[in-house]
Amino acid sequence: MREVFHQSLEDVQDRIVEISELVTVAIDKATRAFGTSDVTLAEEVIEADAIIDEKAIALDELAIEILARQQPVARDLRVVVSALRTSASLERMGDIAEHIAQLTRMRFPERAIPKGLKGTFRKMGEHDVEVARALTELLRTRDLSLIEKLRDADDKLDELHASVFEKVLSDSWRGEAGATVDATLASRYHERFADHAVSVAKKVAYLTTGDWVVTTDTIDIVVASGAQQTNADSVDVLEVGDVVEVTDIDTTTQP
Repeated sequence: MREVFHQSLEDVQDRIVEISELVTVAIDKATRAFGTSDVTLAEEVIEADAIIDEKAIALDELAIEILARQQPVARDLRVVVSALRTSASLERMGDIAEHIAQLTRMRFPERAIPKGLKGTFRKMGEHDVEVARALTELLRTRDLSLIEKLRDADDKLDELHASVFEKVLSDSWRGEAGATVDATLASRYHERFADHAVSVAKKVAYLTTGDWVVTTDTIDIVVASGAQQTNADSVDVLEVGDVVEVTDIDTTTQP
């Protein structure tokens, strides 16, 4: 029975990584479509979002079944609860990629990106893809050093998001109402995508350490008893006796 239970937990982990991989593909295609007005690529993102939704629902059903049948406790309970919350964030990230693609389709054959902001949105797209790839690797390996990379990219996206608003609110802005709406919506989508990724990263930190922590500089993990190597195929988390060193954290904000 326990072997079946642990196999189910591994299945949960594998499904989370699979959904994150699909989200990475979606945001990569969506941002490329947005930058080039590639409506065919945008349609692929829109159609694929249903697959992400289906897999997120299936993951939730599996997690609920584990809770009902196995009544997990301690670290096993953290795995299942974190899976439910992570699933919701990943599903929302897929939706955001779809929204970016929909903007592309809506404005076709014209460009969705207003004049003067092409470079800004190119950078935002690159950062979002970087965030998605780092998040997938974090979910696969539980390497908390990746959280710093996520936070850095999120900070850059926040700055770019602010610069878009400064641009459209400035006296020099000559964009029409539709262009202004497109710019602000697209900027918000890019910025929120990274916010959800950081939220998932917090959940991974919780799953690994047992505490809600938000890293701003570095999280160093030293695992006692020779458990230094990360097993990408395992759902094991730290035991109570393991040593966890966390520096420069903010524990006041819950995801």
